[in-house]
Amino acid sequence: MRPLEDHPHRRFNPLTGMWTLVAAGRTRRPWSGKLEPASGDERPAYDPGCYLCPRNTRAGGVVNPDYSGTFVFTNDFASLRPETPLINDEPHPLFRAETEQGTCRVVCFSPRHDLTLALMGAEEIRRTIDLWASETAELAQTFRWVQVFENRGEEMGASNPHPHGQIWAGTALPTQAYLEDKHQHDHYTTSGLSLLVEYADREAKEETRIVVENREWMATVPYWATWPFEVLLLPRRAVSRLPELSAEQREALSEVLSSLLVRYDNLFERPFPYSMGWHGAPGTERAPHWQLHAHFYPPLLNATMRKFMVGYEMLAEGQRDLTPEDAARRLQEVSPLHYTRRGE
Repeated sequence: MRPLEDHPHRRFNPLTGMWTLVAAGRTRRPWSGKLEPASGDERPAYDPGCYLCPRNTRAGGVVNPDYSGTFVFTNDFASLRPETPLINDEPHPLFRAETEQGTCRVVCFSPRHDLTLALMGAEEIRRTIDLWASETAELAQTFRWVQVFENRGEEMGASNPHPHGQIWAGTALPTQAYLEDKHQHDHYTTSGLSLLVEYADREAKEETRIVVENREWMATVPYWATWPFEVLLLPRRAVSRLPELSAEQREALSEVLSSLLVRYDNLFERPFPYSMGWHGAPGTERAPHWQLHAHFYPPLLNATMRKFMVGYEMLAEGQRDLTPEDAARRLQEVSPLHYTRRGE
């Protein structure tokens, strides 16, 4: 353990140029605030009232097909639309606005209402990976940024418990993507190395923060993590975008995703909420400075207490309550067998 880990300290995120305050030990403070329910997540395989299950009618009036694998459709209440007129409005330099064209799609991982990614087999997860890649390849022909993501659980704003994610695509480069593009490009220009490839090599040497890994992928609690059990998922080889993943890399990704998500659920033996998303190079042009990666941002500090990003976090900078090394150790120590299947 480094000496600074015993004291409040700040850690630098080279991907975004931002800092995070690490105040280890705050989880021991008295707490009488909001507690999250720690009940299970028992659901039927099919719910006739769910607008994402096969054959059911969605809120917009469209009937879902009797799908048997993954299923994707354009969101009936999309935040971005391709037909939006292009308008720039700048009555004054301090008042700038512009319209944004795009599209929003919903991705059902499975027809089963009760089957989360954590409970799927590697083959089923692989089908979702292939869909992420094919949708990204199609949308990138029209839109500069394609954001694949999943909000899991009510704590992260999921509007429906049926296991699903979303894909938003737009013409602009969003703020987080802009920061990552800039800092990866700057690092590559000055060093000739991919920032995240170099980072993965360093993590492999230290080993302390790696949660799960295999021949092609590494899931680590990043040194600069802000959320309690945040994870950065990285390929071991240079690759810029999801569609560029080889068959071998996709197979290995399904395995490491399964292992990571099972550990998440097992940490507090409850369905583990998170927001996750893929970041790949914008557009379709060659981008040697970009390394594909996924962020996982879970809010829970323990089974019933969540991390609120308020006060200091909103007004100053991100702050975490346990060290990334401690978070990684706790994830490393949980069982690799999902807690709901231990009696099987």
